[in-house]
Amino acid sequence: MHQSGLAGLSGLCRVTDHLYLSNVRAASDSAQLTRCEISCIVNATETESRRPLHPGVEYVHVPVSDSPASPLGSHFDEVADKIQRTAERGGRTLVHCNAGVSRSASLCMAYLMKHRGVPLLEAHGWVRSCRPVVRPNNGFWRQLIRYEVELRGRASVRMVSSSMGELPDVYEQEARNMVPL
Repeated sequence: MHQSGLAGLSGLCRVTDHLYLSNVRAASDSAQLTRCEISCIVNATETESRRPLHPGVEYVHVPVSDSPASPLGSHFDEVADKIQRTAERGGRTLVHCNAGVSRSASLCMAYLMKHRGVPLLEAHGWVRSCRPVVRPNNGFWRQLIRYEVELRGRASVRMVSSSMGELPDVYEQEARNMVPL
């Protein structure tokens, strides 16, 4: 019952029964948070929210920029375990960054790998099916690939060279159809 298409781009996208993904604007929409029964918010942006926090909602700040050099991977276990603990208590977690494209999507993929046991390739397809704009930066892909090797002993995605530079092989086909400027 996850949202897809354009509705999913502006709202909260349901990844699992207890995990949602969005951009910063949707994450500050009290009506959506209430409707989806969000009990924990993971904010993966550089700045902590200055707005009053939603009463009764637990708040976790992951202060990273959307830069390939940012150490997002150092937060994979902490965030995945937090999402899992919240779910075990019957709660729901919303993970967001500014656009809901790179940082938050990467954290959701790390959760799916660790606690749902899916390969990175499948985690990416899963998250992208509910939020089609998902596209982690190359540094986060490298960190996700490393994390998958730590968890599973092998990688289901690899970095490849293309006319657009280095990118994960999941984007190889679409890169073939593009011409660099």
